[in-house]
Amino acid sequence: MGLEAAVEATLEFLNKAVKPVIVGGVKLRMQYGSIGWSVGATLGYAQAVPEKRVLAFIGDGSFQVTAQDVSTMLRNGQKTIIFLINNGGYTIEVEIHDGPYNVIKNWNYTGLVDAIHNGEGKCWTAKVRYEEELVEAIKTATLEKKDSLCFIEVILHKDDTSKELLEWGSRVAAANGRPPNPQ
Repeated sequence: MGLEAAVEATLEFLNKAVKPVIVGGVKLRMQYGSIGWSVGATLGYAQAVPEKRVLAFIGDGSFQVTAQDVSTMLRNGQKTIIFLINNGGYTIEVEIHDGPYNVIKNWNYTGLVDAIHNGEGKCWTAKVRYEEELVEAIKTATLEKKDSLCFIEVILHKDDTSKELLEWGSRVAAANGRPPNPQ
């Protein structure tokens, strides 16, 4: 009952937020099995009360390192909703220190997940570019495909980022440029 009350309070708080993000910590893999993306890669996650489903948000660059986890999720029958934020590269790292190593080859992410699925288990994918398409994809994932692993690729412009991320990247870049503290 305590967990359910905590989840309800969290959802109430998140529903009032303008830009909610929950950053996953190092215990994410231990607690949720195959969802083992690094703290920097995991932009957020939350557990929905009605369906007890995990929502996972991951960047395109990070997904290229952990795509095989989708296979494990399908094998285990997980009903996770994955939002892949496809902005053509490592946006967070670009804001800290730009360079050619932050340019990645764009994949057909929904096609890759469909190939991993290979008709075994329950899986649904969608690629969205506009808000209306995203709203419709979320509706589909939470209603008619609620018993499936759902993978929603959200296409964004590479420079579509928040003011806060730009400020944070600038602070980290400045801190990285300092000589180490002698101890």
